[in-house]
Amino acid sequence: MKKSELFFNVLLVPIDFLMIFLAGTLAYSLRFSSELAHLRPIVFDLSFARFMEIILLVSPVFIISFALVGLYGNNSVRKFWKEIFHIMIAVSASFMFLIFITFMQREMFSSRFIFFAGWIFAIFTVISGRVMIRILQGYLANKYEFGFHRLVLLGDNSAVKTIQDRIRSNNVLGYKVIRKLRDFRLEDLEKINKDSGIDEIILCSSDVSKERIQELLDFCQENNIDFKFVPDMFQAQAALFEMQTISDITLIEVKRTPLDGWGKVTKRGIDIFGSLTGLIFLSPFFILMALIIKFDSAGPVYARLERISRGKKFRLFKFRSMIENAHEMKYDQNGNLKPEFEKLNERGGGPLFKLKNDPRITKVGRFIRKTRLDEFPQLFNVLRGEMSLIGPRPHEPEEIAKYKKSHRKLLTIKPGMTGMAQISGSSNLDFEKEAKLDIYYIENWSLFLDFIILFKTFITMIKGDETAC
Repeated sequence: MKKSELFFNVLLVPIDFLMIFLAGTLAYSLRFSSELAHLRPIVFDLSFARFMEIILLVSPVFIISFALVGLYGNNSVRKFWKEIFHIMIAVSASFMFLIFITFMQREMFSSRFIFFAGWIFAIFTVISGRVMIRILQGYLANKYEFGFHRLVLLGDNSAVKTIQDRIRSNNVLGYKVIRKLRDFRLEDLEKINKDSGIDEIILCSSDVSKERIQELLDFCQENNIDFKFVPDMFQAQAALFEMQTISDITLIEVKRTPLDGWGKVTKRGIDIFGSLTGLIFLSPFFILMALIIKFDSAGPVYARLERISRGKKFRLFKFRSMIENAHEMKYDQNGNLKPEFEKLNERGGGPLFKLKNDPRITKVGRFIRKTRLDEFPQLFNVLRGEMSLIGPRPHEPEEIAKYKKSHRKLLTIKPGMTGMAQISGSSNLDFEKEAKLDIYYIENWSLFLDFIILFKTFITMIKGDETAC
């Protein structure tokens, strides 16, 4: 899901809430209007303040109903008449539930008119809110090209023309076709990506060999490009496929990870809450560690290490556990491991470096690395959005330069303070096993899996397990 789509899907929640609130206000105002009160006297006592409290209380029922019928999915690929139908179903189901609760409890109010008017108004106000969102999407797309996905179409058939015509006639889809290639080479795609940037590639031709498709997949994987194709008469075998439609053309997207949409929003929310809570709770510990590190050896309190997150460099924070200039002692000017360290590397055969009795580690550093206390400053990286609480291990640029193509999937999502590899004896695993564990996490992500990893991390910290350098 594109960032613009995610933005508007999140925006729908408060808009729907406001529309439900507006519908209730209109129903109340109509019932208590002097004209209607004269025709049909009011026989119950319900202040406006009390009614507002009731609306605030019952509004989540509507939001839950909307979520259950799929109204918070990707609205740019959903036909609007279907969205209207789902709104009518969700609003009606919500009112049926409220009528049942009112009948059972007899605690809210007994105005059949307010229920009926609220039902009608809710359908129209929610639909109106959705129309406004679509108009806003179209306006931002036309005026500022906000949310446009730079798209490359591969092939020369009717599907290419249909998709292109559909995109031109509907800016809400959020696509901008930057190139069409009948016969494509990876060199061409690399040049386009370098010059203009590619967000998505759609393969429209089915007359492409498996080898070339695999090359396309590898290229998209390495460059964080979404890949979709128009399916032929064959079944999707991968677990991370998602079907969409543009007009009458069916598309299948090969998703890099299930961590998308509301899952991504929820995970980010947990990251923000967890990092803020951790930083506040651990602030006395941070002060104590700063004093201990300063007393133990010369140098800064924090080590600022260069790492890669989704193709971008950032500075990872750790409590310094090594002497000053430890990184420069390890690599030469070309980013290669120096011969004296290459000989001592206990993780030969892979891009990672490990030396259990590394002479660069300080006395305090050895203890905080074993207990993983040195990693707590990464909470700043989590709060800044550069890392997550749970994710693959963040690796050095020099290590990533030695990755094979299959290892590039490790860069699909944000790295984490802890992850599958760290709770599975990471200091004793070879790189291939560690990569497989992290790739398994990427392909099978769930909030439940995150909580399991977090729980096992605490157990690992209590036992003490020195991680790789």
